[in-house]
Amino acid sequence: MAHFIDRRLNGKNKSAVNRQRFIRRYKQQIKKAVSDAISQRSVTDISSGESVTIPSKDISEPFFHQGKGGRRQIVHPGNDQFSEGDRIKRPQGGGGSGGGQGDASSDGEGSDDFVFSISKDEYLDLLFEDLELPNLKKNQLDKLILYKNVRAGYRSEGVPSNIDIVRSLRGSLARRVAMTADKKAKLRDLEQKLAYMDNEPVPDQKLMRLLQEEISTLKQRIAGVPFIDSFDLRFRNFQKRPEPTSKAVMFCLMDVSGSMDQATKDMAKRFYILLYLFLSRSYKNVEVVYIRHHTQAKEVDEHEFFYSQETGGTIVSSAIKLMYDIVQERYNPVEWNIYAAQASDGDNWTDDSAPCAELLANKLLPLLRYYAYIEITPRAHQSLWQEYEKLLPGFDNFAIEHIKEISDIYPVFRELFKKQAA
Repeated sequence: MAHFIDRRLNGKNKSAVNRQRFIRRYKQQIKKAVSDAISQRSVTDISSGESVTIPSKDISEPFFHQGKGGRRQIVHPGNDQFSEGDRIKRPQGGGGSGGGQGDASSDGEGSDDFVFSISKDEYLDLLFEDLELPNLKKNQLDKLILYKNVRAGYRSEGVPSNIDIVRSLRGSLARRVAMTADKKAKLRDLEQKLAYMDNEPVPDQKLMRLLQEEISTLKQRIAGVPFIDSFDLRFRNFQKRPEPTSKAVMFCLMDVSGSMDQATKDMAKRFYILLYLFLSRSYKNVEVVYIRHHTQAKEVDEHEFFYSQETGGTIVSSAIKLMYDIVQERYNPVEWNIYAAQASDGDNWTDDSAPCAELLANKLLPLLRYYAYIEITPRAHQSLWQEYEKLLPGFDNFAIEHIKEISDIYPVFRELFKKQAA
């Protein structure tokens, strides 16, 4: 078997130029790992970088080997148990007899999964890739600024995912030529002198040894020039170009009644933190209005929305009425793109679910760009979901989704805010 190993003399950034290609090649595995990380992190640590683990079987590379190709069926000499074509059963139990605590490989051998770290920016870019606010329209070019990344030349510093391999290798080649040109010219002269002396009838052995030593030293210096160094690297430079779109506001309505246990509230907070990170990273000056409700609804600030311990019964219509009043008072639909996301376990007073649907249909939905209802419960749907379902055929700016467990949060979030076809 023949293995090809790259032994070129590189600097400390030996693998930096391959990072971008690696992320592009294994993007699906990386995005899955990023999605899984949402359910494993604490609420306060949801926006930091991530260490991504990729199973070794997913990064296996083809290799050259010598020997007969194709599939072969042979019986080795001395065999007294099997005939040609028999299938050998896999041994029962583990693959070894060691006393370790880990699980042994079923085939007797194995390898560790590949782990590498992505930065916070790379993590958030993957997290919110291909997402946008639905139905955003340019009512009035004011306040809300959508940032778009545009190319702006190259720079000598940046994140590994923006490395331009061709530019970096071109700089590496120029540096190596500049650093070795005089040495190679001198090497050619010395080799010519050595060849000339070697053809003389009686060469000067001492002088020849000196020439050979000098030639060897020059070759070592030339070989010692690294193939690529840190200052060879060139990164594609992107600038965020602000594009004024229009004013936008997001209403966040969260049920904090007694039926919402701590686990359910935690999942609702995770969803709203994702929403906040998405808005703050993709847009500028999106206003966010936080509303908590039990039997009564109240507009609160960000800290109270996420950390207040207040609880009580459940009247969902109180939050919808308060939202409508705030829209009428502060957010003219002619000038504002109005969005709303409501999270609840679906538990509501029976007599209150139908009025909630009527309020949405008759007052709010005609004014909104998008309204998303997220029901967080492992149980069957409650009366609120059933009433909301009746609104779906008549309003294309209304969506409902169901979250049963933490792992459902990110897929549901992407479904609600996926980029629409032009």
